[in-house]
Amino acid sequence: MRAFFLKGLFRLFTWLPLPAAHALGAGLGWLFFIIPNKRRRTAEINLELCFPEMPADARRRLMRRNLIELGKSLVETGVLWTRPKEKLLRWVRAISGADELQQAMARGRGLILALPHLGTWEMIGMWGSIHYPMTSLFRTPPMSQMGALMRAARERFGARLVSADSGGIRALYKAIGHGDMVAILPDQVPSTRRGSVFAPFFGIPASTMVLLSRLAAKTGAPVMFGYAERLPRGRGYHLHFLPAPPEIARADSEASAAVINAMVEKCVRALPEQYQWVYKRFRVRPAGEKAFY
Repeated sequence: MRAFFLKGLFRLFTWLPLPAAHALGAGLGWLFFIIPNKRRRTAEINLELCFPEMPADARRRLMRRNLIELGKSLVETGVLWTRPKEKLLRWVRAISGADELQQAMARGRGLILALPHLGTWEMIGMWGSIHYPMTSLFRTPPMSQMGALMRAARERFGARLVSADSGGIRALYKAIGHGDMVAILPDQVPSTRRGSVFAPFFGIPASTMVLLSRLAAKTGAPVMFGYAERLPRGRGYHLHFLPAPPEIARADSEASAAVINAMVEKCVRALPEQYQWVYKRFRVRPAGEKAFY
């Protein structure tokens, strides 16, 4: 029933113009803010952890803006998953770092594109697949029906989605060897401790993947971070691409993970209201440390 309801909402949202989708999403976000719920509580905890120096009333205003942006992200997904290529490209109003991205791809060594849970990562992923051969890790969501929709939408412009397992990782290495772009979510909590180390994120030890650094170290592929800033009043998106420092490919896993988190933090501080603060980024704790959530 839940999957049926979500698919019905999704199909309803697909008919909306982008400004209407963002307006409806903003209303949904207000409900997240005024009605006590798990998402709001998680965002509140994360903001307290990451911005302890910020006055409480300022953190509350940031949380309100963040939940409004969360609502927009939920509603806009149906729009982005169904609009034609030409419409999506018209919604890209500005691109920062496009020259660096193009130059990196032109070298023929492949590119690792790290996409934090910031802004509209669906948009930047589709933009990438329109312009370059692109392979992305894919973790099937709990509801298989939504997973099928997600896969079809993300692959419709030629992107290749591979499972987050050993076979998928081999596919990433192969894609880089062909000079392609691979996309990874660098701030997703790894599913196993073997694939992670603890590194500071906003000063808090966070379970951080080692895959990104190992890919960079073993292939020599450059790494760039990217996010799509959602512009006000449904005007479209501003894409941002930032080159990562070479230290991200260090053999020392903890040192390279610290560089990854520093880059994610740099992106988040530029646009904190559009980060996914409702995600339990700190749910895995070092041994003996009390849980935050």
